[in-house]
Amino acid sequence: MKFYNVKTKSFVEVPDSSVKKKKMPRKTKAGTTQIRYAFVAEHNGTKLYKFVSEADYKKLNAPEI
Repeated sequence: MKFYNVKTKSFVEVPDSSVKKKKMPRKTKAGTTQIRYAFVAEHNGTKLYKFVSEADYKKLNAPEI
């Protein structure tokens, strides 16, 4: 899976076996809760995040954090 590394400003390829899923709920200004879906991986000591849609989140068969 392709992730963008902000530190090196380049795309890196991470094996699907080392990708994990994470839900990130947050409060909006209006007081409602919004859930953001992300894939998380680590490459050369740097944590990488990739925000995705709910459909893509459910499609990937990976462990959830």
